[in-house]
Amino acid sequence: MARKYALGIDFGTESARALLVDLANGREVATATANYAHGRRGVILTRDPHLARQHPADYVTSATRTIRSALAAARRTIRGFRATQVIGIGVDTTGSTPLPVDCNGRPLAFNRRFARDPAALAWLWKDHTSVAEAEEITARAAQQRPAYLAKCGGRYSSEWFFSKILHCLRSSPRVFDAAHAWVEIADWIPAMLTGTESPERLTVGVCAAGHKAMYNAAWGGYPEAEFLAGLDPRLGELRQRLAAHASAIDRPAGGLTDEWAQRTGLPAGIPVAVGAIDAHLGAVGAGIAPGTLVKIIGTSTCDMMVAPTSQPLADIPGLCGIVDGSILPGYFGLEAGQSAVGDIFNWFVTYIQPGGPRAGSHEALSAAAARLKPGASGLLALDWNNGNRTVLVDQRLTGLLLGQTLYTTPADIYRALVEATAFGALAIINRFEEYGVRVEQIVNCGGIAEKSPLTMQVYADVTGRAMKVARSGQTCALGAAIAGAVVAGRAAGGYDSFATAQKSMCGVEKKVYRPSAAAHAVYEELYALYRTLHDAFGTPGWQGNLHHVMKRLLEIRGRT
Repeated sequence: MARKYALGIDFGTESARALLVDLANGREVATATANYAHGRRGVILTRDPHLARQHPADYVTSATRTIRSALAAARRTIRGFRATQVIGIGVDTTGSTPLPVDCNGRPLAFNRRFARDPAALAWLWKDHTSVAEAEEITARAAQQRPAYLAKCGGRYSSEWFFSKILHCLRSSPRVFDAAHAWVEIADWIPAMLTGTESPERLTVGVCAAGHKAMYNAAWGGYPEAEFLAGLDPRLGELRQRLAAHASAIDRPAGGLTDEWAQRTGLPAGIPVAVGAIDAHLGAVGAGIAPGTLVKIIGTSTCDMMVAPTSQPLADIPGLCGIVDGSILPGYFGLEAGQSAVGDIFNWFVTYIQPGGPRAGSHEALSAAAARLKPGASGLLALDWNNGNRTVLVDQRLTGLLLGQTLYTTPADIYRALVEATAFGALAIINRFEEYGVRVEQIVNCGGIAEKSPLTMQVYADVTGRAMKVARSGQTCALGAAIAGAVVAGRAAGGYDSFATAQKSMCGVEKKVYRPSAAAHAVYEELYALYRTLHDAFGTPGWQGNLHHVMKRLLEIRGRT
């Protein structure tokens, strides 16, 4: 019988990628990437350093180009390949990245009236213009609806759905008034492919709705209109135009339209799965299961776990949500993360530029930093250059580097920044386990996991745990392809469950980074100092004395 394939499309921060996967064994047979045309590396910026937007036209163009290119590559490398062998499509995107649309589901950015208005664009996940609105939502929910906050870690974030919409209402009422609704791009792109953009046909995914918009079936979906109206009456009115029900990724958003079939060469009618946030499908592509923590390490990180819905689960402060079915159907999806990891390393290399392009490159600094012993630099950093996502959920926190002397080198600083992100990762692991979610193994994926042995070894030494790396270099797109295979179903040559699909299509690399007992002992001392700084600068109720921190760093440096 002819082999069957699924297509996963990953819409990232700077580009989109299509991945064609052999359903028999998970072999990635073809891939194609398209950079977004608008803005700086795909992100539209202004003088406001907190603003980050994207043009929805880039999603349309990149979907077309990547699908056509992936199919062409498959025809070149697989004898007898035909597009009719592709049986399903999955989509992942950044999030929360909401988009204002008209009554037909068409983005306002496509309307000439709003062609030059940044508010009419997609509000990218790392847009932090709505810090004040996020705090207002948090305060109101704490007083009136504490259950809303309990399921999203105790605080609402400026990275999320309603804070961005409320900021638009106040800063650009012209756009807000013209928008019939706001749609996550994780929902809009599958709707675009299936011709279901109109509000009465749109399928909303529980992934983005639950983790970013306080959707929960226990209180009837999104926050009630009365609560939102307390923030602004117009926000309460918008609630009536949002979807009443959200679905998991085992449901199709619809079938590929004739228009998109002609545009790409794919067969019309093949199912397109309900969309999800990239990290969540990346966890699926990395083989997530109960007890497995998947760390997706890139510009930021997302730390994902699942827990069976059949067992009681406590609300966990500081998480970016606990949502039924958001990663895998039948499981609670638990999301944590760090607002900057690779972005911190890139800041040091790109903005500070120590030693010039060659001596100050990631490769050169990593090699020099790898020769340093833990604690030898005398430095300690906080990984908050873009705020803290977990466990403090505070985007107004900033980075810190402590312990510099006249002998501090660029390699010292680079290693300290890597260690800081590892300490932040350990804080997340500890938070999961404090509330009864055991971390039995850690699987890492993303560019840093693949390309930076220094980072992986430091993470192993800091946490005292083995670090595995996912076999696929494109776990988000692979997870999307797995969703496409599941919605296609066994009868079409796909799968009847995610567990079966993952068993056939996922795996880890042979190389495992294992902790050094000696290094871990030093890092236990440094982590205690990190937690002191973490609590002192990050929590309002901290009471203590920082007098000892610099001196302890010098003591550790002297020993090592």
